[in-house]
Amino acid sequence: MSEKFQLSVRSLVEYVYRQGSIQSGFKTNISLSEGTAAHQKLQSLYHEEDRKEVYLQTELTYRDMIFKIDGRCDGLLKANERITIDEIKSTLDWESVTENTYPVHWAQAKCYAFMYAEDTDLQEIQVQLTYVHPKSETIKVFQQTFLKTELAAFMKNLLKGIYPFAKWKSNHGNERRKSIEELKFPFQEYRHGQRKLAGAVFKTIGESKTLFAYAPTGIGKTISTIFPALKAMGENQLTKVIYVTAKTIARESAEDTYAVLVKQGLKAKVVTITAKDKICFHEEETCNPNECPFAQGYYNRLNEALLDVLEHEQLINRPIIEMYARKHTLCPFEFSLDLAYQADAIVCDYNYFFNPRVSLKRFDEKKRSVLLVDEAHNLVDRGREMFSAELIKSTFLSVKRSFISHKALSKAAKEINAWFITIRKQAEQQSWTEDTLPDGLLDLLNHFVEEAERLLITQISLDDSVLLETYFGVQSFLRIAKLYDTHYQTFYRVTKSEVEVKLFCLDPSHALDQMASSFKARVYFSATLHPLPFFTEMLGGKEGDYSITVASPFRKEQNDVYIKPLSTRFHDREKSYRPIIRLIEKMLEGKTGNYLIYFPSYQYMNAVFTEFKAVFSDDCMMQTSGMSEEERAAFLDAFQERDKGLFVGFAVLGGVFAEGINLIGNRLNGVFIIGVGMPQLGEERELMNKHFQRRGKNGFDYAYTYPGMNKVLQAGGRLIRSEQDYGMVILVDDRYLTAKYQGLLPEMWRDFTVL
Repeated sequence: MSEKFQLSVRSLVEYVYRQGSIQSGFKTNISLSEGTAAHQKLQSLYHEEDRKEVYLQTELTYRDMIFKIDGRCDGLLKANERITIDEIKSTLDWESVTENTYPVHWAQAKCYAFMYAEDTDLQEIQVQLTYVHPKSETIKVFQQTFLKTELAAFMKNLLKGIYPFAKWKSNHGNERRKSIEELKFPFQEYRHGQRKLAGAVFKTIGESKTLFAYAPTGIGKTISTIFPALKAMGENQLTKVIYVTAKTIARESAEDTYAVLVKQGLKAKVVTITAKDKICFHEEETCNPNECPFAQGYYNRLNEALLDVLEHEQLINRPIIEMYARKHTLCPFEFSLDLAYQADAIVCDYNYFFNPRVSLKRFDEKKRSVLLVDEAHNLVDRGREMFSAELIKSTFLSVKRSFISHKALSKAAKEINAWFITIRKQAEQQSWTEDTLPDGLLDLLNHFVEEAERLLITQISLDDSVLLETYFGVQSFLRIAKLYDTHYQTFYRVTKSEVEVKLFCLDPSHALDQMASSFKARVYFSATLHPLPFFTEMLGGKEGDYSITVASPFRKEQNDVYIKPLSTRFHDREKSYRPIIRLIEKMLEGKTGNYLIYFPSYQYMNAVFTEFKAVFSDDCMMQTSGMSEEERAAFLDAFQERDKGLFVGFAVLGGVFAEGINLIGNRLNGVFIIGVGMPQLGEERELMNKHFQRRGKNGFDYAYTYPGMNKVLQAGGRLIRSEQDYGMVILVDDRYLTAKYQGLLPEMWRDFTVL
């Protein structure tokens, strides 16, 4: 019995030709809305008897497989009894477009022509490629006529090209489904709260909903989200499980979880995407595809490499990707992205599904995928960064001077530089905000993009970092400008030598929701998603979404909590140095073990550390700004179980040692948290404060209190990591005794002693 394999025309031709994927970077930097608008404008010029967006399908047998192929052709034109299939493409690469520049476009149109000819028994049909420049609206039209027999032979050749991949995919799908049906929960029993979370995730997927889960450390959140998602995949509810996070340790936790499941019998292809700057083989800082042997001819080698990995590996992490990338001479980063499109599960940073600058543009399976967002509390500030953009005057002055011989580009940069000068001349203060997009700037930026693209395509090598960085910065700014709404303000800052304009996203909730709205289901979870209503709102939650709070699996008796009512407010900090040192000495007197002391800023920490080190006889170490991977590892390695003596580490709230580290057992015996974690007062935080205040919220809490306490909870959460852990938490600030902060403390910390 023949196996059926379903795919779209686009998937078929792009796999066989791989030319569609080559269109990247500046050559096709057209938004979906721009491309759609160009298509619709041309289609509006069709005659009355013409048809647009015509759905076509066919079934073809090749060897032991039946291929069901479908898609929509842009136009079906009728004139003088002649039928023409019209395929419309938008491109900025205008000068190089000729009749034979993109064979993949002819291939796509010929597939539609075959399907229509087969359906209507036409023996001959005309195919038309229509290229449109979305900005100038210039059009180029190319036509060819094909016999039905020619098209049938062409289709057979396409199926021959994709058959090995289709055969693998079909076999793998059957293996995966069977393995998931037989897959058992990998541990003897569920931990306290684990079944509740897993059940909520499964229900959320089944009902295509969104879930916000406040699930504390210790219940096993990773397996509790991945396992039910895989079970839903086994019931054909999903085709992909996407696990996104902001921290390396959370990514490693997801990889380890999949490794356990694979050992239990799971047959799934799990791809980890590593940041380009970390995985790139190229020794130069600037990526130059024109000179890199791993990029040149990339698509000629890709299909063979994809099948090689997919047939032999399950857990396709960074070392595996690097090994096969070297074997097949491929760019490891681009290879990881192409593998991700074929994977059953993806593990990656938030960027690849939330950041409008970076997100996977060809990922079209969202409606059949679940998005699992780990450590979701981090996504609020990350979202604010991802949906903001800024430009500075000096960038354009540099381009103007560097490209003086290219008059059009230099002039475009000069006009933007002049715009900034006008802003500086009109400025009545050093910084201010407006509720509208910068007047006149966007037109200048669009003109700059056109001139930059003309050179980037035709004359200048891609290793010109000045132009490339400016070009991509402008594109990011223009992309964010399209998202600009009531959640934004335009922030201006002027100094003697510089002018900055920033599109500042005050509230990322709407944008985050829009970026993830196409997924079948979404699960946001964190051990510090507290207060839950605040994070639900800031992550784009809506009425009808699900939310759960899972109780901690740990006992209150596992930690002793103390509050020292000492002011750590900025104006009181200097006089707090000695009381903090005396407190540390008192609490550690007669004790052995390892302790972490968290401060709200490097400056505060440095000042206390200097005095503390002078009186402390045991080992101590301090986090420094910009620590290397090796220095971070050395800091954590100092926390070893010890029979005598003390080790004290000084770290910063919200830093790399305040979240995502596991110092289990006697590697950590206590934490001191100095202050309430409140972000430093500044212009941008004050803009957020006022923004939420105008909307009837407690702006101060949204901008300062809640983000600050989240840092406190994260730092305190480093202490109790297992059922056997025990230690003490010392909260140093008089605000911890107020009703507001008492209400923000986790249940395990509410039975405290005042020092």
